[in-house]
Amino acid sequence: MVRHFEREIDILKKKVLTLCGMVEEAVFKAVKAVETRDALLAERVREADREVDNMEVEIEEDCLKILALHQPVAIDLRFLVAVLKLNNDLERIGDLAVNIAHRVRPLAELRGSTEFFDFQGMAEKAKRMLRNCIEALVNMDAALAREVCASDDEVDDMNRQMYQKIHAAIKQNPQQSEQLLQLFAVSRNLERIADHATNIAEDVIYMIQGEIVRHGRGIQAEADSKAQIGLAARPEIAS
Repeated sequence: MVRHFEREIDILKKKVLTLCGMVEEAVFKAVKAVETRDALLAERVREADREVDNMEVEIEEDCLKILALHQPVAIDLRFLVAVLKLNNDLERIGDLAVNIAHRVRPLAELRGSTEFFDFQGMAEKAKRMLRNCIEALVNMDAALAREVCASDDEVDDMNRQMYQKIHAAIKQNPQQSEQLLQLFAVSRNLERIADHATNIAEDVIYMIQGEIVRHGRGIQAEADSKAQIGLAARPEIAS
């Protein structure tokens, strides 16, 4: 019975990693399609989303079956709960990649250079966050997962900067406002991908340490703890 349970868990882990690879590739292709205005590549992203959806459903069914048949406890239970949650985040990342791909045709009508819109930079940060949260899951690395959570602010800042650039561009070229708003949609979707990667990292921390860190709870507690240690080491400040 134990061996059967372990085998099912191993199969589940492989499926999760497969889904991770699928959504990471979807994000890469979607951003590339926007940069090159490649409608064919964008269509491939949309077509591949069905496989992402099917895998998400399959993983959820496997989790529910294991829960029902084996009634796991402790870390095994936390693992399954975490997988159920991050599975949904991965599927949403796939949807966001499709949303980005949908912008390719409208952007084909945008005249002039768009190089100063650093989508590649945002995409690289978002993909790195996704890759690191996956690595944290595989290696049971809570410290790396916390790094992912801390990186989210950088992508948020880039999204705000992108909004300011696009707002200025619309003022200068109001006749292209519709296409420029499509660029902001790309930026917003990349920011949401980073958010979902953060959600996954939080689930990994929960799985490993049993600690809920949503809404900055764990990060703030860690910061407060470090501050207290610092004060203890310097009593003259505490007084």
